[in-house]
Amino acid sequence: MPSWVEPVARYILFEGLPGTLRVSAIAVLGSVVIGVTLGTLITIRFWPLRSLIRLYIEIWRGLPLLVTVFMAYIGLPSLFPDLVLDPLTAGSVALVLWGSAQVAEATRGAVQSIPHEQHEAASALGFGWVGRHGFVILPQGLRRLLPPLVSLIVNLIQNSTLVQVIGGLDVLEAAERQNERLTASPPIGLGEIHAAQIFGGVMILFFLISFPLTRLAAVLEKRLA
Repeated sequence: MPSWVEPVARYILFEGLPGTLRVSAIAVLGSVVIGVTLGTLITIRFWPLRSLIRLYIEIWRGLPLLVTVFMAYIGLPSLFPDLVLDPLTAGSVALVLWGSAQVAEATRGAVQSIPHEQHEAASALGFGWVGRHGFVILPQGLRRLLPPLVSLIVNLIQNSTLVQVIGGLDVLEAAERQNERLTASPPIGLGEIHAAQIFGGVMILFFLISFPLTRLAAVLEKRLA
């Protein structure tokens, strides 16, 4: 094994991968919690709330994700000077906004796909709106939501690489830094180009993370169909 491989791999795994995992974890958790909540609330008949949630969904689904990343990193501090976000935090915020809008729309479809008879039966048992959705409708809707939700989680993990554009130290940024270091002339680097090997390794790393999740989504879709 060439001598340059070990330090490059160590930097990517121990410096870049934690950033990717941090952004992905925040994005997934925030998107699921906010998205499921909004997707359930948008099914109520109170139209002002429904309109606000619909506006939220359409804005963050309609904007290119990269634009949202720049808005979080550059736009928010310009509006609120005391609010300074590091690249990983800004990227996490952008992914939560985008992901929660996607989850909310998927949740709305899942909840509304439950037959109306289920609502009537729950009401006949004395459940109000909260009890009806919490104990009867939402559990069934979440079952139908699982396959697209797993696919969305994969998208969130892969889109976490966008933090590299604003300087966030993730797997992609770590690989880019190591590629530039090796390309530089001695004594800084080796004066050699190993981009194919470095970014090929990044490709394999993301495949190892994403492939089990994509297979899980396929299995859930078959079992829950």
